[in-house]
Amino acid sequence: MNLLAVILFLLGAGLVAGLAERINANAPRLVSLVAFVIGLLWAGMTWLGGPDAAGLYGHTEFDWIPRFGISVILSMDGLSMMMVTLTMFLGIIAVVSSWDEIEEGAGFFQFNILWVMAGVVGVFTALDLFLFFFFWEVMLIPMYFLIAIWGHENKAYAAMKFFLFTQISGLLMLFAILVLVYLNYQSSGVITFAYADLLEADLDPSVAYWLMLGFFVAFATKLPSVPVHTWLPDAHTQAPTAGSVILAGILLKTGAYGLIRFAVELFPDASIEFGFIAMLLGVISILYGGVMAYSQSDFKRLVAYSSIAHMGFILLGVYAFNEIGMQGAIITMVAHGFSTAALFMMAGAIQHRLHTREMSEMGGLWVRAPRMGVMTLFFVVASVGMPGLGNFIGEFLALLGAFGANIPLTVAAAVGIVVAAVYGLSLMQRSFQGVPNPDVATMQDFGVREMTVMVLMMIALVWVGVYPQPVLDMSTPFIQSMEALR
Repeated sequence: MNLLAVILFLLGAGLVAGLAERINANAPRLVSLVAFVIGLLWAGMTWLGGPDAAGLYGHTEFDWIPRFGISVILSMDGLSMMMVTLTMFLGIIAVVSSWDEIEEGAGFFQFNILWVMAGVVGVFTALDLFLFFFFWEVMLIPMYFLIAIWGHENKAYAAMKFFLFTQISGLLMLFAILVLVYLNYQSSGVITFAYADLLEADLDPSVAYWLMLGFFVAFATKLPSVPVHTWLPDAHTQAPTAGSVILAGILLKTGAYGLIRFAVELFPDASIEFGFIAMLLGVISILYGGVMAYSQSDFKRLVAYSSIAHMGFILLGVYAFNEIGMQGAIITMVAHGFSTAALFMMAGAIQHRLHTREMSEMGGLWVRAPRMGVMTLFFVVASVGMPGLGNFIGEFLALLGAFGANIPLTVAAAVGIVVAAVYGLSLMQRSFQGVPNPDVATMQDFGVREMTVMVLMMIALVWVGVYPQPVLDMSTPFIQSMEALR
């Protein structure tokens, strides 16, 4: 499968969606929806078709700038396959969630969504470090426009904060990439940005540690982890619903993916040395994110802080350096993509109907919108880790893996599960239960369009929670290859 053709397809669909606005207002939405449906069908058929003899679901490689050792290398193993499939699915969710919300500039809006997703697919498949950084930047600009143009009251501040955090940390990663390539050139005599070649780079341990930190800071910022997390609550709160869905469901996962694929694999010894600090940051993120979530009165801001807590479990699982912990981190990436995207879609739907995000102005919404209430309850319960749903499997395995690496940190992280139950049930009580707000006379409930995508995400979470074996099987070859490197 030519993976470059898939990325070009999304980029081309973005251009068509941008121009389709001249036909009618709904044309850009339809173009974007059809593009993601085609992308999901392609991903599904590729997944069901199985990997080739090398364990890959697709591979494209040719020279790009040979003078500087830069090539187009796009490769999709089991981990990439899951992330690309999730990207296509949540692309559909993003389009549906913005169907009635965006009235002006719908063409340029859908253009940006498609270009963000094209960049994300590139990030999940690029195995040339220059190409990887190129796609890392491709994601940034359209996401900035989504927040800055269609965001809410403080959109300019939130968009600039998102841009600066991501850009500065990305430039730090670029510097680390260039130094890594130069040091490899000094030892091998070959200039190359190819991931497979740089895995064999002969580095001084002290230098490798600092280069690893360059990658870690960039990926931890996108994840995000404490203390480089402050851009996330503002970006989520001010972004349009589709922007929040993409941020929570996909863009945060590029940070987790980068940690697993690049920071840990390129610098295994340095990562092991840094493991305790990374796990400690994960525990702090879990507890801090949970406490801050509980203290919020803004629906979207509460869900945003809960994302910081969930991402802490990914750090914990990755840096436990065992197969169980890594499996937990990967399943958490997948499950969080569904549960939190659904909660942000719910937050956007409520804001669109009531023109407020303050839970103090809601109350008793279940009476007026029972379908929305049922959906919110399901995804809140999933988010706090109810057994039988995907989030539980991911967090349980992450804690189990971390227990084998550091018992005190694992015990502290487990407290975060209790905190999650507190803020999750508090969100449900303040928004959908309690005394109905007399100022909210009526509220339109979910229709067929919203219910369809919500049910699909419910099915996905139940499937991962009840039968996670396919996800475990997809990621096992990659994890075993990581252990072989160490």
